Amino acid sequence: MEKITIYTDGACSGNPGPGGWGCILIYNENKKELSGGEKNTTNNIMEITAVIEALKALKFPCEVDLYSDSAYVINCFNQGWIYSWLKKGWKTSGGGPVKNRELWEELYSLTKIHKVTFHKVKGHADNEYNNRCDELARNAISKL
Repeated sequence: MEKITIYTDGACSGNPGPGGWGCILIYNENKKELSGGEKNTTNNIMEITAVIEALKALKFPCEVDLYSDSAYVINCFNQGWIYSWLKKGWKTSGGGPVKNRELWEELYSLTKIHKVTFHKVKGHADNEYNNRCDELARNAISKL
């Protein structure tokens, strides 16, 4: 299975408001940047969308090291929230419906194709790829 590194970030100008996402896929010496945006969205939706779009860009099953500054995305998998939601029929621990369910379902299905290891990085720090993803996301907002 091919190994790939992915960095993702989402941004919003107002929450909700215009939003953007960005990702960088790194395979050997090759780097591919992707980005996009929506006129009315939330920061969390853009964070999840960045991961979905990055994984959808892969042409065959890969072993992925995925880096994000979104605790929402990382903790969903690393702390097992998603598995709890699945068991409870997409209800939170408080019994309410899971927000952004359609996106989580799509992301979960992509983790069945790819072997994804989620890593948390500090946002707006000294990680060049995370900073570049933030720049891609913000540029996508300015193009809306």
